[in-house]
Amino acid sequence: MRNFRNNFKKNRFRSNSDRYFKRNDTNKNSNTSLVDNGEFKRKKNGRNINAPKLIEKYMDLAKEALSNGDKILSENYFQHADHFSRVLENQNLSKEGKKIFQENANLSNDEKENSVKNSKIENI
Repeated sequence: MRNFRNNFKKNRFRSNSDRYFKRNDTNKNSNTSLVDNGEFKRKKNGRNINAPKLIEKYMDLAKEALSNGDKILSENYFQHADHFSRVLENQNLSKEGKKIFQENANLSNDEKENSVKNSKIENI
């Protein structure tokens, strides 16, 4: 119990702005705000979802629950499978979008090279 009181005494003399930071000056320059950063980028979800495997899993579970006579549980599993089918569709659309973006970037680079070559020919 004595340790608790000692810790309380240490912490009560901190200023309000210093309350959430460590004392060892590791966060000295971390007072920047999001506005100062210029751009706010959304953090991507770190999970790598294997959607086809999950769709198959929940479809099998739904069929098994339906064969056991539990319609409510089978509907729940069908909804899970439907969710992961939509996730798979979004993944495929994003892959196609990235391909199109890369193709457009490659085309624009080729167009830039051609315009540079044409401008050199015109200058001669």
